[in-house]
Amino acid sequence: MLNKLRISKSLLILGLFFGIGCVNFAGRFFQPGRSWQICLGIGAFLLFYLLSSKMLGYFSRLYSRVEDLMDVTSIDILLGGTGGLLLGITIGVLCSYPLSRIGGVGDFLSLLVFILSSFLGLKMGIRRGKELLVFLPQSSKEGDESLSAFNPKVLDTSAIIDGRIYDVCLSNFLDGSLLVPNFVIEELQHIADSSDNIRRNKGRRGLELLGKMQKHPRISINIIEDDIMEEKEVDAKLLRLCKQLGASIITNDYNLNKVAELQGIKVLNINELTNAVKIMVYPGETMHTCIVREGKEVGQGIGYLEDGTMVVVEQAHDEIGNDIEVVVTSVFQTAAGRMIFTRKVKEEKEFIVDNFKEVQGVNLYG
Repeated sequence: MLNKLRISKSLLILGLFFGIGCVNFAGRFFQPGRSWQICLGIGAFLLFYLLSSKMLGYFSRLYSRVEDLMDVTSIDILLGGTGGLLLGITIGVLCSYPLSRIGGVGDFLSLLVFILSSFLGLKMGIRRGKELLVFLPQSSKEGDESLSAFNPKVLDTSAIIDGRIYDVCLSNFLDGSLLVPNFVIEELQHIADSSDNIRRNKGRRGLELLGKMQKHPRISINIIEDDIMEEKEVDAKLLRLCKQLGASIITNDYNLNKVAELQGIKVLNINELTNAVKIMVYPGETMHTCIVREGKEVGQGIGYLEDGTMVVVEQAHDEIGNDIEVVVTSVFQTAAGRMIFTRKVKEEKEFIVDNFKEVQGVNLYG
């Protein structure tokens, strides 16, 4: 509030001097009357004050946006962009000098070549900055580790509500900083204010998780004020922001996952991570599982591993509540996840013995 008041006072003083200057300047060409001088001074003062207020507001927003962008931009992009810009300026000067010797249109061509070379150098430096840094002496293993700390990742609403991102961050499998746009927090707040009890609980859980992650010393998470005014939907804003920052996106939303992949954005899907780290079992292995309910087919019993993988046990409908030893017969991967089909170890042994006796009988009687 005090800063705005100081700016207003400064503009009032500058506008007053501008109005007086305009009246004196006009007096050199004609002699206006007292009333005309007052009207001219007031008009010049108001024009200066209004235009200056607009310009200061615009530059203030621009400066804030540049600051936010600098905070989340990785060091390799900064160094690569700077190097590419300097290289483009050098090439532009060398190429525009011969054109400037041509009369007439030569000056226009030299300026055009200079601007084009500078722009292309900047774009190439930003996009290929990480590859250019490999040739520097400092680009050792420690340098790569320090650069990876600036690898930004944008959190989606679905990943925040899911809650598993907190444990993933504590496991040290994610490097770099996590970014949460302000419009994602607004969506969480909108969900938390919903009349639906389930949605309201999800939104509140997401907001509580963000506060918990901010307080944890081992998690680097930043709230950014960037907003994409051209887009209305949150998913479209997330994709545009990831492209601008060169960031990855963490989401559990299937549709957003596919659209981001089509647009060349790196996607970190927690559901895919969960499926990737599930326990791998192979036919013939034995394990212990607790039968919790009957299966769809007659005689089947259903149990679960610690990671939630379903275990189907044949002829185990009467073992509900018991922890039994089973042997894996087959493993199927479905859209809903992995399913393991097993048989009780006791029955498996009886099955093998029966087969062995049958083979002996065949060998004996031919």
